[in-house]
Amino acid sequence: MGLITSQIRLIYLQQSRLDLEYKMQLITQAKMGLSQSVSDLTQASNDYNDPDSPITKMLNQRIAKLKVLEQKLDLQMATYKTRLNMIETEYQSCQSMLDRSIQNSFTYK
Repeated sequence: MGLITSQIRLIYLQQSRLDLEYKMQLITQAKMGLSQSVSDLTQASNDYNDPDSPITKMLNQRIAKLKVLEQKLDLQMATYKTRLNMIETEYQSCQSMLDRSIQNSFTYK
């Protein structure tokens, strides 16, 4: 790659990295909210002594749905981490190509 194309690629990779990191931050915040909701629902479910009451069953169903949603967020986070590792590797490779291009461009023989 040429000097300018390497720089453009580095900027693109950096933007992609920042985008993924932002999405990962949003997932982390969503998981924190889910954990709080599960905790609140569990506490409300424990307040009812009768495990066969319709309210307890409804709360347990909601807890199960929230846990499924949390698992989906975990899978999405793993996907983002994998993509972030790929971008980091490509970024390092592109950076070394840019360094070599600069070295070749400004080496006088």
